[in-house]
Parts: sequence; C-alpha cells; structure tokens
Amino acid sequence: MLSAIKNKLKSITEKKLEKEGTKYIMFGGKGGVGKTTMSAATGVYLANKGVKTVIVSTDPAHSLRDIFEQEFGHEPTKVKGFDNLYVVEIDPQKAMEEYKEKLKAQIEENPFLGEMLEEQLEIASLSPGTDESAAFDTFLKYMENNEFDVVIFDTAPTGHTLRFLGMPEIMDKYLTKMIKIRKQMSGFMKMFKKFLPFGGKDEDIDYDKMLEELEEMKKRIEKARAILSDPERTSFRLVVIPEEMSILESERAMKALQKYGINIDAVIVNQLIPENVQCEFCRARRELQLRRLEEIKEKFGDKVIAYVPLLKTEARGVETLREIAKILYGEE
Repeated sequence: MLSAIKNKLKSITEKKLEKEGTKYIMFGGKGGVGKTTMSAATGVYLANKGVKTVIVSTDPAHSLRDIFEQEFGHEPTKVKGFDNLYVVEIDPQKAMEEYKEKLKAQIEENPFLGEMLEEQLEIASLSPGTDESAAFDTFLKYMENNEFDVVIFDTAPTGHTLRFLGMPEIMDKYLTKMIKIRKQMSGFMKMFKKFLPFGGKDEDIDYDKMLEELEEMKKRIEKARAILSDPERTSFRLVVIPEEMSILESERAMKALQKYGINIDAVIVNQLIPENVQCEFCRARRELQLRRLEEIKEKFGDKVIAYVPLLKTEARGVETLREIAKILYGEE
C-alpha cells in the first residue's frame, strides 16, 4: 500500500514537470507538523533529479537554516553540496522596508498626493496583515521569475497562510477601487486645467502614469491568482499529524483553499509511531493514532495520502532529508 502511495505522489510531482513554465508546490498546515521538513525533503528530491529548485520560506520563524544547517537570507542562496538547490527566507522586516521605499518613491513623484501617501506609510507600519502584504510583494517576484524550474513555498502556520493566499483577492479589490478613483481624478483635473489662467508643466501630476502603474500591478495580481488556481502549475500539500486539532485545522484549511480555487493534490501524515514499538505508552499512542488515521482517510480520502514515521532523531542535515524524500517519493 505504502509503495503504491509513494509511486502516486512521485507520479503527480513529476507529471507537473512535463508541462511548460515554472511549477509551484506549497506546503501548509498547523504549526509544528513538519511543513518545513517536507518542503526541504521535496527540494532535495527534485534537485537530485537535476531540477533547478528554490525553496521560499514565508514563515517569519524560519527553520530552513536549522534543517540545512547553514544561513540563508532575503535573496536566493545555494544549499551546500548542491548545484541546483537554493533557499530564500523572506525577511518580513526587509520586505516591509522595500514596501515603504515604494511608497516614498510615489510621494516624491506625486507631491499633490503626498499627505495621503504619508498617512498610508504610517498605517503600513501599524496595520495587522501588512507583513503579509509586504511578503506577498516578494512572493510575486518568484511568480514572475522564470529562473527556476520549481518554486517550493514553505508557508507559515495555517491562519497566516490563508491570509497570505487571500492577498490577491484583497489587493485586486483595492486596486480596482483605486483605478476608478484615479480615473475620475484624472478626468476632473484635465477639465479643471482648461479654466486655469496658467498651465503647469514639469510640476504637473502625471495621472496617466499613475493609472498605468496601477493597471500594471493589477495585471500582476491577476497573473498570480491565475497561477495559484492552475492545477497544472500549482499544487498545495497539507501536512498533518494524527491528532484531532491538526486534522480539524487542516480540514478547515482545505475548504478555505478550495474557495480560493487552489488545488490540494496531497495530504502527508507525519510523525506516525512505528508498528514495532515495545513500550506500553508508545503502543497506546499508536492505537490512538490509528483511530485518527481513519478520520484522516474519511476527511481527505480523495487526496493522495503519504505516511512519514516519527524519526528517532531530529530532521536535520541533508542525509536525513534524503531518507525522508525516499519515504515520500520512493527509490530512484
């Protein structure tokens, strides 16, 4: 049974590689279930197959540096021992600074709107969810970049991830309203200028340029939304552990992701206690896990389900990741 499951998970992963364009694999789930481990193991698996891969962490509590035992940053860094595996840890502070720089540039270009944009800049520092907005701007870079064959996203715990994945819809609505306002303002100012006894030249606000920039951002958002909802290019893999809280949260996440049109092609069950345990406590825990496994099959039965046993050691180092990759995808 497990061999058939591994072959199926391997099959759907490799099938995506046959299609043109960069592919995206996202791992999500409750905090502490092993999303980062599965992201890293999948990256190692694909890199070993000669696929140029980057793992992008959107979780502020970055763990990829601990798993690979090396430092990473805001730009792609090559993993030691690999020619085609890279890691990016999106720095929320760095992303926020870049976001603020964009607003400052707008203030300089559009002094007439300076007060409004400065207020927006102040709000940006305080608003909940702005870190997701800033990180999403970085996320878009990898949606538009064809440098890599596969981009793996190691996401934050479920609640943050759902807010993050909801950003295209939120930003699209915001930009649609802004474009409408700017169009009305542009028309009003052009009419108003006809009645002025003088005409501004260099100091004039270029409303057409502003509209062009907004329209361009809207296209980027629509492109990202289309990619995320394309099952040929994007898949979302839920990582769960056989405990009630994890199962319930993952079920809610699945329904929310379906609302966004994001395809879930696999559920990975992690931290399973092996069958041959000897201690009474471990056997009792395994019996409970077996009951939870029935719930998982009932709730996620139409998805691919892979099983990863509880490891004797911490999931650190490339060799351990290779072993996990074999469990997930089978022998080469």
